[in-house]
Amino acid sequence: MRLVHLSTRRRRASEESERGQSLVEFSLVLMPLFLILLGIIQFGFIFNTYITMTNAARDAARIGTVYVYDRTSGATKATNDLARNETIRAQVKSSMNGLAIAAPRFTTTTTWVKTTSGTTTTYTNGDLVITYAIPDGSGGDPVVTDSDPRTGQRITVSATYHQDLIIPLISILLPKDAGGRMQLGGVVTMVIN
Repeated sequence: MRLVHLSTRRRRASEESERGQSLVEFSLVLMPLFLILLGIIQFGFIFNTYITMTNAARDAARIGTVYVYDRTSGATKATNDLARNETIRAQVKSSMNGLAIAAPRFTTTTTWVKTTSGTTTTYTNGDLVITYAIPDGSGGDPVVTDSDPRTGQRITVSATYHQDLIIPLISILLPKDAGGRMQLGGVVTMVIN
C-alpha cells in the first residue's frame, strides 16, 4: 500500500512540473503570435487606406473628365482650370471615407502651384497633384491641340495620404516620410471628354 502512495505523489509532482513547463512554453509562443496578430491589423489599416485613396483618385479623375467648362466671354482657360481643380479637390476629400482629411495626413489649401513643361501642365496643392497632358499622337493616340476645354487631353490625378503606423516593431520595417508616416496614394489617368 505504501508503494502506491509514493507513486501517486511522484505522479502529481510530475504533473505540476509539466504544467509549469507548459506555461513557460505558452508564454514564449504568445509574443510572436501577438506580433503576427498586430501585423495583420496594421496591414488591414494600410490596405484600407490604399484602396480608399485609389478610389478617391479615380472618382476625382472621373469628375475632372466630365467637368463642363464655362464658355462665357469672361472665362479664361486659367479660371476654368482652377475651377476644375477645385471640383477635383472637393471630390477627393468627399471620397476619403473614414480617413482623416486634415493635416498632417492629407494637406490641401486654396492655392495651386502651376508648372508647365512642354505640353504638360501640372497643378500642385499639398498632397494633391493634377496634370494635364496633350498626347503626342504616337502609338495610335489621336492628335489633340491645346484647346480651351482641354478635350482629348489626359488628366492625371495623384492623391497622397500619410498613414500612421501604430505598431512600433512593424513600423521599423516599412518606409516612412519625415513625419514618421507611411505614404500611400492613388494615381489615375483618364482622357478628358
